[in-house]
Amino acid sequence: MFDRILSAGQKVLNGGSITRSEALDLAQATGADIYILAALASKIREQYTGNRIDLCSIINGKSGNCSEDCKFCSQSAFSTCAIDTYPLLDEGKILQYVHDMERAGTHRFAIVTSGRGVTEHDPDFIAILRIIRRLSNETNLKLCVSLGELTEEAALMLREAGVSRYHHNLETSEDFFPHIVTTHTYQDRIRTVKSARAAGMEICSGGIIGLGERMEQRIDLAYALHDLNIDSVPINILDAIPGTPLGDEPPLLPPEIIKTFALFRFILPHAEIRSAGGREKLLRDMQSIGLLAGLNGMMVGNYLTTNGREIRDDLNLANDMGYSL
Repeated sequence: MFDRILSAGQKVLNGGSITRSEALDLAQATGADIYILAALASKIREQYTGNRIDLCSIINGKSGNCSEDCKFCSQSAFSTCAIDTYPLLDEGKILQYVHDMERAGTHRFAIVTSGRGVTEHDPDFIAILRIIRRLSNETNLKLCVSLGELTEEAALMLREAGVSRYHHNLETSEDFFPHIVTTHTYQDRIRTVKSARAAGMEICSGGIIGLGERMEQRIDLAYALHDLNIDSVPINILDAIPGTPLGDEPPLLPPEIIKTFALFRFILPHAEIRSAGGREKLLRDMQSIGLLAGLNGMMVGNYLTTNGREIRDDLNLANDMGYSL
């Protein structure tokens, strides 16, 4: 395995791509070989994306009562989680939070809303456009949104308002997707990604690992993201929340998470790949090793319905690991 890891790493460093069968072979790494794989992933990251780390933060702009049945999500109307539900937050509250995050050191910011999607006529959408325009003038942040499915017209309006990147996860592989969501399809998600791209926005799209999928299906997700030329790939780790259908799903162990991060870097050498929800709880004291497995981004601050950690702790981590902010 050691020689095969080195050979695959050299192939990518020389400008080549590994095949799915090669990725599946690397996925067999165990023990110390996982950390050799991670080290090569870090070398690939360093060569193709440098040492700068991209930090993003989010706000749950509208929470809960979502019509979709995503089994991992506490905001789904199908879950029984005790979470705060509310309509779109007041403009002033969103603006204040964004300014606080910029002062804390984040590079980009995303407004996230629950629900299947938006159209250009939605009152909430009009309000978000107004907020984005203000933020474009009042901050130096790169601005993103995650609003679900989009019409082509809505996508263009977001771009014109100042949104640089649209977030819409594929979540998992196409063949496993129906086990996780039934109220919309994988192709619905692909269409949204393509609509946002056609409007001139960069795309942030990744998924969640630990849903019960096989490693082969994680690899399939990575190749799907590769084929769509995704700019930023967030990798969430399932933090099983009681009250969701996946509330009893066993947690992934840190070596499995680190191996997955590394494989994504081998498959997506040029992308921003960032750790997202679940890293604090699931990686625990191994967050630094996770970062060295080829990542060049982190979601910092709080998540949608769960807490992260202090941003200064993540800034210290990135500095200690030799990343440029």
